[in-house]
Amino acid sequence: MTTKHNSNSPISRRFRNFLPVVVDLETGGFNSATDALLEIAAVILDINEQGKIFAEECHRYHVAPFEGANIEPASLEVTGIDPHHPLRPAIPERDALQRIFREIREKMSSTGCSRAILVAHNAHFDLGFLNAAIARNNIKRSPFHPFSVFDTATLGGVAYGQTVLARMAEAADMSWDSSSAHSAAYDAQQTADLFCKIVNDFKPVYDNRLPIENVGKDD
Repeated sequence: MTTKHNSNSPISRRFRNFLPVVVDLETGGFNSATDALLEIAAVILDINEQGKIFAEECHRYHVAPFEGANIEPASLEVTGIDPHHPLRPAIPERDALQRIFREIREKMSSTGCSRAILVAHNAHFDLGFLNAAIARNNIKRSPFHPFSVFDTATLGGVAYGQTVLARMAEAADMSWDSSSAHSAAYDAQQTADLFCKIVNDFKPVYDNRLPIENVGKDD
């Protein structure tokens, strides 16, 4: 089946032809060059017929530490991850990245977006680890912009006066399960929901700045 290419889709028009993808990584420390990538989750976003942005399926993988990776015990205490648990369904970094990139590229093709843009909480941390893993695995083509991001810590400060993810969720009247936090899938989904809420709440201001002939095209 041939994927329909839509170069004028609402999501491509909304973000300058960028496809926003919410990413959360769980790692073995803070140094992207030396510390293990242990979990990766990605939530692709789209816009519905009412012009509201929404989150699609979360793609999540446990990742096997690369050879020689450093893992700080303090990081494992926070995440609760046991990298060497025999029942942990971990796959190599390269496989995890390629599987997620495949989903992103399919969405880019169907929406006509030319590049993905990473959305994350304290986004440059995640982008740094992502770019390090891409380089380490000699992946030639990443769908993501190499340095531009949407950072929900910044957006949360503007929208709610909060920069901590849990406090942002509370300010946005969203539920927050502390026992599930620091799971890549949970944090990515919560970050996606917060980003969508902020963008959708801002929609009247965005629409008001559009040329008159374009207002309502996403509705």
